[in-house]
Amino acid sequence: MSDGSVEISPLFRPLTLPCGVTLKNRIIKSAMSDSLGDGTGLPTAEQQRLYARWARGGLAASIIGEVQGSGAFAEKPGNLVLSLDQVSASFRDLAAAGTADGAQLWLQLGHAGAMAHAPISNPKGPSALDLPKLRCEALSPDEINALPEQFANTAALAKDFGFGGVQIHAAHGFLLSQFLSPLFNKRADAYGGSLEGRMRLTLEVIEAVRHAVGQDFPVAIKINATDQLEGGFMQEEALELVAALDQTSIDLIDISGGTYFPGAKSAFDSAGSGPYFLPFAEKARKQTSKPLMVTGGFKTRTEAEEAITLGKADVVGLARALVIDPELPQKWKVDPNYDPVFPRFEAPPEGGITAWYTMRMTDWASGEDREALGLRDAISTYEARDREREPRWNARFTREP
Repeated sequence: MSDGSVEISPLFRPLTLPCGVTLKNRIIKSAMSDSLGDGTGLPTAEQQRLYARWARGGLAASIIGEVQGSGAFAEKPGNLVLSLDQVSASFRDLAAAGTADGAQLWLQLGHAGAMAHAPISNPKGPSALDLPKLRCEALSPDEINALPEQFANTAALAKDFGFGGVQIHAAHGFLLSQFLSPLFNKRADAYGGSLEGRMRLTLEVIEAVRHAVGQDFPVAIKINATDQLEGGFMQEEALELVAALDQTSIDLIDISGGTYFPGAKSAFDSAGSGPYFLPFAEKARKQTSKPLMVTGGFKTRTEAEEAITLGKADVVGLARALVIDPELPQKWKVDPNYDPVFPRFEAPPEGGITAWYTMRMTDWASGEDREALGLRDAISTYEARDREREPRWNARFTREP
């Protein structure tokens, strides 16, 4: 620049959301299921250490994945549960820890539905399923009608405890994503059939959450560009959903894709390179004026910066990159040539890569300088920890019939 000043990278320029809250830069730690709860739905000191480290690492916000509104349909026994009958000062401590250096800490509002962890749940989804690795009953009309208030209660509590925002989880094959998908939603009532019916619950949740938190509190949503399943939620309908979201009070649309249904292909475990969902985001840009966040496949500063510079995304969502290097935003800010080195796994089993990254988060949360586990050891440790927590979860929460 002619005046001798240093030009700021687009990645490190602030963004003001429609609700009026400003993000200090364009990097958000995408929601991941960190499995760091205490086994009864409460936060831990380890969780505080992890989110404090990410905050000090220079990002704009972190999103804690899969925070449940009840203990009945959790994704894992390491999830947090924040509800009217599950409150604790530990949530306030966690919120404070994750807001160092101007960062924000948001909660992702989750409900696993058909994919609820069977040892601690009686899974239910929009329709009954009887598949080799996935069985569930259908939610009743009364159970569906109660869901928007449940999401709203958790959002209101999040605000009360000092969290900076919430994200409604409507992606990756969890409950709201199940309702959106014609493959898993076979209902013949107002919540099934056409896309208008299948997205009804999602829109009702948005309305209820906004009413609960007011107009000046960030409410984001995570959606799939595609389920990547034949007969599932595809790009054409996803674009229609984006157009519908444009008419709501949502502050940020997080674009991702794929599902965690047993046997389904995961975009995040793909051997391909580059951000997966930018082409969809370009199309989505024509359907909405809402800020867009794109999550998945960003491995270099160049990729992230170009997404912002070219207007394909307003925010870059990083997940595994920030597990590899929790200080990545600070390093990118001072060294444009720095990029994290990702591990490569030879023929990993289903769910193995997710287990490895989850256990790596546990390493950082310990506060110790630990070496990463090998893939097989990570899987066995991950599974053993779930088994150890399951009795505690079942002692704390009553399964719904």
